[in-house]
Amino acid sequence: MEIIDYLILATYIILSIIIALYYSKRSGKSTDEFFLSGRNLPWYFAGISLAATTFAADTPLAVTELVAKNGISGNWVWWNFAFGGMLTVFFFARLWRRAGIMTEAEFSEIRYSGKPAKFLRGFRAVYLGLFMNVIIIGWVNKAMVSILTGLFSVSETQAIIYVFVCMLLVAAYSAMSGLWGVVVTDAFQFFLAMTGAIILAVLVLDSPEVGGMIGLQEKLPDFIFNFFPSVGNSAETFGSALSLSVLAFLAYIGLQWWASWYPGAEPGGGGYAAQRMMSAKDEKHSLLAVLLFQVLHYAARPWPWIIVGLASLVLYPELTTENARMGYIFAMRDFLPTGLKGLLVAAFFAAYMSTIATHLNWGASYLMNDVYKRFIVKTKSDKHYVSASRIITVLLMIISIFVTLLITRISGAWEFILQCGAGVGLVLILRWYWWRINAWSEISAMIAPFLLLPITIQLGIIFPENLYFLVAGTSIIWIAVTFLTKPEPDFKLMEFYSIIRPGGKLWKPIQLKLGIENEEGTNLLYMLFAWLFGVLLVYSMLFGIGSLILNHITASLIYGITSLIAIFGVYYFLNKEGWSKILK
Repeated sequence: MEIIDYLILATYIILSIIIALYYSKRSGKSTDEFFLSGRNLPWYFAGISLAATTFAADTPLAVTELVAKNGISGNWVWWNFAFGGMLTVFFFARLWRRAGIMTEAEFSEIRYSGKPAKFLRGFRAVYLGLFMNVIIIGWVNKAMVSILTGLFSVSETQAIIYVFVCMLLVAAYSAMSGLWGVVVTDAFQFFLAMTGAIILAVLVLDSPEVGGMIGLQEKLPDFIFNFFPSVGNSAETFGSALSLSVLAFLAYIGLQWWASWYPGAEPGGGGYAAQRMMSAKDEKHSLLAVLLFQVLHYAARPWPWIIVGLASLVLYPELTTENARMGYIFAMRDFLPTGLKGLLVAAFFAAYMSTIATHLNWGASYLMNDVYKRFIVKTKSDKHYVSASRIITVLLMIISIFVTLLITRISGAWEFILQCGAGVGLVLILRWYWWRINAWSEISAMIAPFLLLPITIQLGIIFPENLYFLVAGTSIIWIAVTFLTKPEPDFKLMEFYSIIRPGGKLWKPIQLKLGIENEEGTNLLYMLFAWLFGVLLVYSMLFGIGSLILNHITASLIYGITSLIAIFGVYYFLNKEGWSKILK
């Protein structure tokens, strides 16, 4: 890079620090301010922050790997989560805001009782806030290392040192500014990252080597551009790319979105998504925040990455599936002029820093609220807990550094996490809507995949086909455990229902004990229709934009009309009984 490139990068870093300093005093007032922005976050900040968090440095690289492996349809490994995301919008967003808790782990003790609830709260906090969290941070770090080695021809050791210095900066501003600083910085970082990704896609597509969209389509086989797998022709290949099999596709859309835990796409909307919902001003802002996130995440954002991924198959045919992610980095190196190169490097740092900042703040919230404050130091002042939160944030960063050194393949980390959470999703959904779920249901569902995964490895069943075995086995285990153990006591169930008011016939025994005949404002049928139209909206927008980019004008018009119908359907059912108050 030239001097101007470094000046652009330095300007971005300085602006991020200024934002952190501005919010540092506010975040120090209380843990509620530090972790939940005082529960006063507007929907647009919360939604954009979620989109920025899930736009990490690893995401374009992983998408490039998926395209190199299975063409455009390979993205169903994460596109399928739109089903679950829209479920969160209409069924769970208002409930998370209504719960009045700080973390998802804390939910365990408002829903369950006794020692199992305490164990689950602590176990879930450590499992998600520490174990899973540092794996995620590690693979994001690994992606940034790949970017630096590919762009600047430095050794991997040098790149790791640069990334760790950057991570230290992120930990510092996260510890200073709390969630307010994180989400405001996220908004700035998201637009910078998207601008850089779009510029790169345009430059690569218009290069003489690619020859525009027409040239790209002439140089690659048709199956590469399919949005869906080719039924009956799953063995078609090009280079190292293999068309997505129907069995894998069905695993994604039939199982994964509701059955597997995945950060940012948890069934029932947990994790840092729950943190944003609980931080929102009210239930309306909570719902709109998650709706905005779904549209940005699935419909508006993927295509610049996909275009570069497709072009890399033409530009760098020597790359194999294992190192296909380097195609995106080589495109940055080879096609960005001075100035724009600095902008895109800044964009990648923005994507990297927004993700790391959220994961450090979110993970620290679990370890402080659900481990340190709940079990270790229970009676200190709020000022003490804010200081502890800042220390925990830095410790998480240090642990993540060691995990980074153990990760070799980005998409491999994706697959590992999806398999570790296979089968737990249904419990996370039903715990809100069925009184019979107890703490042991959730505990057994979290442990079962770790017992079953080695069996699939021994049998030679690989991802995603092993999801069928993992989900079925985990479901059998947690359902059996549920009926072999006692239900939660009536007083706990009645207390939970009185606070959350989820509605639905599966709470009928508790409703009767509370003297509730018909729960107002909880028409689950209307929510179901709103969900269906919401799913239709996301996918019609996603494929409409893709069809337009691929010059399929008729298809793009059909998808566009479908999007308008879906918007009307969502609005109509949100205005039906039970939702009109939210829209006011």
